[in-house]
Amino acid sequence: MRIVLVGPPGAGKGTQATRLAEKLRIPHISTGDLFRANISRQTELGKLAKSYMDAGNLVPDEVTIAMAKDRMEQPDAEGGFLLDGFPRNVSQAEALDKLLQGEGMKLDAVLDLEVPEDEVVKRIAGRRTCRNDSAHVFHVTYSPPKKEGVCDVCGGELYQRDDDSEETVRKRLEVYHTQTEPIIDFYRAQGLVVTISSLGPVDEITRRALEALKRD
Repeated sequence: MRIVLVGPPGAGKGTQATRLAEKLRIPHISTGDLFRANISRQTELGKLAKSYMDAGNLVPDEVTIAMAKDRMEQPDAEGGFLLDGFPRNVSQAEALDKLLQGEGMKLDAVLDLEVPEDEVVKRIAGRRTCRNDSAHVFHVTYSPPKKEGVCDVCGGELYQRDDDSEETVRKRLEVYHTQTEPIIDFYRAQGLVVTISSLGPVDEITRRALEALKRD
């Protein structure tokens, strides 16, 4: 299957992408991983992307699209793939359509993870990260530490990252609504969108997604 995964920040896309890719036996292709891999390997695309990033500029769509094209042409993606974080806007979605058409392929589904905005804010703004090890993350409601403000693992101080503040989260949501959400209508016109609720236990959301993807 060839799937695009969409949803607002805090919808659990990363978690579900990993789980779905494993169950469907297709590679999970995330924009973040593409950038990191190309930059670390110092590919021409990676060097180009880094030059924009170092200058504090957004990486142009054509560079992101070229990275995605290169990844989708790898042997492990012959049987399909799950795209996470790409396309991020309508112009990228149009470019992806052309790219796939040129290869005689098309998307099978666009999975839309739906979650109320207040829940997104609650999920992200409630995160607390360990100053000693950023891999240790807690949540004031869903997974609180045994002692408030103290990491269960190493005893380090827990703090709220700037990226996790309510103000920042709401700005990220504005960007999502303005730039990314329109691709849902773009793909809905093609009959590709399946929407599921991203509320509830992780296993239940995965089950819903797999059922939705079997709609045909």
